Amino acid sequence: MSTAILTGPPVAGSPLEADLRALGFDVRTANDAASAAELLAAVPAQERVAVVDPRFVGHLHALRLALTDPRFPAAAVPGALTAQPAARAALARAFGRIPVGAGTAHLTDVLTDTLTESLDREETGLHRVELGSLVATVALTPAQREDAREAVAAVDDEAVRLRTAVKSRDGFFTTYCISPYSRYLARWCARRGLTPNQVTTASLLTALIAAGCAATGTRGGFIAAGFLLLFSFVLDCTDGQLARYSLQYSTMGAWLDATFDRAKEYAYYAGLALGAARGGDDVWALALGAMVLMTCRHVVDFSFNEANHDATANTSPTAALSGKLDSVGWTVWVRRMIVLPIGERWAMIAVLTAFTTPRIVFYALLIGCALAACYTTAGRVLRSLTRRARRTDRAARALADLADSGPLAELIAGRARGRGRTGSFLAPVMAFLSAAVLLVWVIFQDDPTSWLTVGVAVCSALLAGAAVARPLKGALDWLVPPFFRAGEYVTILVLAARADVPGALPAAYGLVAAVAYHHYDTVYRIRGGTGAPPRWLVRATGGHEGRILVITVLAAALSPEGFTIALTALAVVLALLVLIESIRFWVSSQAPAVHDEGEPA
Repeated sequence: MSTAILTGPPVAGSPLEADLRALGFDVRTANDAASAAELLAAVPAQERVAVVDPRFVGHLHALRLALTDPRFPAAAVPGALTAQPAARAALARAFGRIPVGAGTAHLTDVLTDTLTESLDREETGLHRVELGSLVATVALTPAQREDAREAVAAVDDEAVRLRTAVKSRDGFFTTYCISPYSRYLARWCARRGLTPNQVTTASLLTALIAAGCAATGTRGGFIAAGFLLLFSFVLDCTDGQLARYSLQYSTMGAWLDATFDRAKEYAYYAGLALGAARGGDDVWALALGAMVLMTCRHVVDFSFNEANHDATANTSPTAALSGKLDSVGWTVWVRRMIVLPIGERWAMIAVLTAFTTPRIVFYALLIGCALAACYTTAGRVLRSLTRRARRTDRAARALADLADSGPLAELIAGRARGRGRTGSFLAPVMAFLSAAVLLVWVIFQDDPTSWLTVGVAVCSALLAGAAVARPLKGALDWLVPPFFRAGEYVTILVLAARADVPGALPAAYGLVAAVAYHHYDTVYRIRGGTGAPPRWLVRATGGHEGRILVITVLAAALSPEGFTIALTALAVVLALLVLIESIRFWVSSQAPAVHDEGEPA
């Protein structure tokens, strides 16, 4: 339950109390600041509290944005503010600072504005809502009230609410082919009490059914799979729009949305591979290659963003050129489509599934994603080399967590610590060599399933440890995690393919999927402000270099059939380990709700 305290002269016939109750607030009234402070102290500490001026005039959605958004500890519009439990103490202090006596009436004439300014000075994370075309004001005279009511009547807040439910920055396909109607589906869900997490789950189930249809290997199954995959994407857009429409944000919801996206896509790849196998075409290597490429692309995105999340400067000719291109309307859409975002990617997969073969789907996916990866990575490298910035300790910590270094790399890094210079190119060069040495060996050797490969894996681990021996604050240090991911994933792919026995590649697919989940989980924990997974989990999974060493030992010591069984067992063990810990964490997490803004009203 939430409590709203009306403080100020009452206004006869105002719908304000009814609006507050509609938003779930228990309404109480106070005659002055002192009595309002007493009411605040009486409200249980775990409840949200709002302070509203009875003379408030504005749209219901303006109040909803100010008083019910879970993402901010405190928020305000003219005439209304709210404080969640984390900001309650600051609000109480703000009340305590209000002076009494002669000459102070102006401070309590519009008490909410005085409290808002006080909270703002205290740096409590106060969010001032961007109203756009919405109205929120305190009408001090009858004439002002009449003018405000006319302004409210001139703007349809429901239309604004629907428009702002859609992200301001999205892909071309999503913006023009999905969002024009998915926003109405979001409103339909909201009016029936459905939550974003329920819609997210429905999207997952739809995609899994699509994967099952693709696994039949029939033309009818492929057509149904393409249609269901598109419908799953519609639901995927709807869940975020529902969250913005009804302000139902949560860290767990963002985690579910992001991880389910990967689960849907990778399950669909597996369904296509199974369907192709039914027709006599083995495309498991292509399916695994597509998953590896997509995951490495995402790691590039995550690492670059984390490296620059709190950089102290952000100036580069490349960024300036990008800004100029954004000023030309058509270039914005071209650049968004070039990177093949999820909407364009899923539309391509769905259409090709319905009308072609799984092999063609994977060829198109690999070519398109490879070109997109080259385009985005090249741009980010140029930005990093030409920008003047100093990376922070937080960025370095995030990159170290994304590197997923295990006990062996930690030991090597400890011995190498102090050598080399922080901020140089040593870290990305060492990470590149760590991956390149291993991949060149396993790809070009006639028999990579030998004990010599184990020795190469040890050398790779030595280089990996050297890469993370110093804080990752260099201009290109964000490339370290992607190099590690590519080295690990592609090694598993190649060794499974060279085993040349039925089941090896599907087992490798499962293993990479389990490891990739662990890496995505790390990203979303960092994004949620809760830090990386516990070190015991990273050590238990071996870190990237430990897993590579174990896999090369298994390949050298076992027959191809035994290696396949070992890969399967390793995939199951790792999946259970990371899933159990991840689910435990996210179910019990007290992380703040994730920011996911739609376009300004």
